[in-house]
Parts: sequence; C-alpha cells; structure tokens
Amino acid sequence: MNVLLLGSGGREHALAWKLAASPLLTRLYAAPGNPGIAEQAELVALDIGNHAAVAAFCRDMKIDLVVVGPEAPLVAGIADDLRAAGIRVFGPSKAAARLEGSKGFTKDLCARFNIPTAAYGRFDNLADARAYVEKVGAPIVIKADGLAAGKGVTVAMTLPEAMEALNGCFDGSFGSAGAEVVVEEFMTGEEASFFCLCDGTTALPFGTAQDHKRVGDGDVGPNTGGMGAYSPAPVMTPAMIERTMREIIEPTMRGMAELGSPFSGVLFAGLMISDQGPRLIEYNTRFGDPECQVLMMRLKDDLLVLLNAAADGQLGHMSVRWRDEAALTVVMAASGYPGTPEKGSVIRGIDAARAEGAEVFHAGTAVNAGALVANGGRVLNVSATGHTVGEAQKRAYAAVDRIDWPQGFCRRDIGWRAVEREEGR
Repeated sequence: MNVLLLGSGGREHALAWKLAASPLLTRLYAAPGNPGIAEQAELVALDIGNHAAVAAFCRDMKIDLVVVGPEAPLVAGIADDLRAAGIRVFGPSKAAARLEGSKGFTKDLCARFNIPTAAYGRFDNLADARAYVEKVGAPIVIKADGLAAGKGVTVAMTLPEAMEALNGCFDGSFGSAGAEVVVEEFMTGEEASFFCLCDGTTALPFGTAQDHKRVGDGDVGPNTGGMGAYSPAPVMTPAMIERTMREIIEPTMRGMAELGSPFSGVLFAGLMISDQGPRLIEYNTRFGDPECQVLMMRLKDDLLVLLNAAADGQLGHMSVRWRDEAALTVVMAASGYPGTPEKGSVIRGIDAARAEGAEVFHAGTAVNAGALVANGGRVLNVSATGHTVGEAQKRAYAAVDRIDWPQGFCRRDIGWRAVEREEGR
C-alpha cells in the first residue's frame, strides 16, 4: 500500500514509525513532515490546507490511504474532500469533527444523549457570560468554543481570573475560536485519556494514557500542549473502561449517527474519573500528542491493518493487542515555551539517547546548515518502555540526559502518579 500521512509533529513521527513497520506498506509519504519523520517517510512539500492539491498528489502517486494527524485539516473538511475524490481516508468528516471543533456542539450532544459531563452554559456575548459566572461562582472553567491550539481553556480558581479569561475570549485573543464561549462546572477527580478507533458504527477501545498539561514539576505553571505522558493509565481499570464505553462512547456513536454524522477515525475522550465514575471533559477527533507516542510504543498489532479496517467499516471483526510493558514519554521543550519559544538552537545526542533503548520522536525540529535545530515549542519526545511505569520513567530520563541541548528543558516528574501507586505511597 502507498500511504500519505498528513502532519509534522511528534504524534505524526510516532505514527510514521509504526506505519513503517507494517508488511503491508509499499511507500510512506508525509506532508509536510519533519527531520525525524524523514527517517521513515518521503517528505512532500504539500500545503495540507489546499485540499485539491492533496487530492491531486494522491491521484498521481496512487495513494491507497490518507492518515490525517492534526485536528485543523479535519475540522476544515479534508476527509470529505478526499473521499469525494475517491480517496480512502482515516479520519472523521467535517460534521463529525465538530466534536473537537466546537465544544458547545459536544456539550449539547451530551445533554441530548445523557452523556455524563460537567454542567455548562453557552454564550456568544460577554455580558451574559459574565452574569452566568457571577451566579455560579468560582472555581469555574472557561473554554473558547473553537480550535485554539490547546490554549483556549482556563481553569479559573477565582472570579477575577474567570472574568479575565472571558475578556480574553471576547476581545479576540483566540480569533474566531473565542467568538462563542462554553462556561463549565469545575470537576474534581483524576484525569485520563481514553482512545477508540471508530468506523462509523463500531468503536474499538484503543488504549489509555495520562498526560501532564502544566509546564512545571508538581503540576504548576501554565497549561501547555502536554509535557509528557504514560500508558496505561492505572485509574482506567477494566471496570472503568467498560463504564466509559457504555456511558460515554457508545451513546456518542449512536448520537452522531442519529444526527447524520457517523463518526469514523480516532475518538479521544478526555475524562475526569471520580467516585461517581467517568465524566467527559472534552473530545478530540485525532490522536493525542504526546499520548499517541506512548500508545505506539505499546501497540503490538499492525497499525496499518487497524486503520484500514476503520476506513472500510470493518472494525467489528478486529481486536487490539498491547505489549505488557508500560510506556512513558518526556517532552523536551525550547526555552520560553509555552510563551514564545527560542528557535534555532542546535540539538545533539539523539543517537546517544536511542542507544539507551529509547525512541526519540521529533516534534518541532528543522535542519539548518546540516545541524538539527529547535523549530518550535515542544521539540523532542523521548519515549521508553519498562515492566512498570517507574522503570519506563528511569529509561526515558536516562535517554533525556544523553541529549546535548542546553536551551531545552523538560519536567522531571512525568508519571509521578503511577509511580506513587506502584510504590504504594
């Protein structure tokens, strides 16, 4: 098979790494890709926002399957345009991608189909939103309705924080994404990420993970796109997975079909787990980043076979096998992240890190004058496996310490919840 992978981050490098191992694969192309992805795929200088150009490339190169990595092209309808051109795609339609593209849409779906989630209000003007916040009080969660590159959510512990977040949305800080706002009840519990591969009818459980959103050790500082992750998430017991499927995933699949937008692709549920069970925080309609990296490290089966089955509506015949080991990934970020990251600093020691038994996925790198340099906020994903999360953690940090990049930084406590559980603390 000839496969085209769209995207350029750490998630896409992990997908390329796993797809490249498939005996079914003939050629793997990636657009636009990155220097790490170039180790597994032929990079193509395509503007993935130009759907006609992507379709023309697929026809010219006889592409058998397009795998869409990031959310923006999905929300923009690339899967619809490719399917209309007769090209097979792994990824949801524009209508189904509203589950990520509009938080308000998802909240309304939850209300209609009795899916457990936080109480909420939807607002398209500042005055009504402020009145709702004043009535409910803090702590409270303010979310820009649309895509905001992971930066449109504020967990406000005080009313002034909440008002500042509302002002930020309605004054255009997030562009059109903040033109409407969802205000939510503050939920307590333990967060987890739960994934399913979907084919419009069947949802096949596809692993659990837990990520670390705050920039600093001990979960302090501003939210980021994710500073690290591990899998599996201990809080997602077999019983909790069964409840999540029954109470959240299956009603969502039925509801989307009833609305005329059956969901096909990756359904990524961000969950809050408490004594009352699982509640939905939000949906994403693609693999998480950096959660994808730990899932690919643990996946025993051929990823291409599974994505093919999803694209063809055949997941009802499939199962997924996982390695017994845990996996953990540490994000190395450029100085200044999550604000304005410093670009251009030279990175050395990738091969030395891999010699520790780790995989190093490139997230924000470039090549300049023959040297590997930082070219984004989150730059490298150093990933390792172990019999326990603690063992995977030790291996990952041993690999991190082999990377020579003075301008980079990382959290040193990724996986701390699971390690504390393992140590019985």
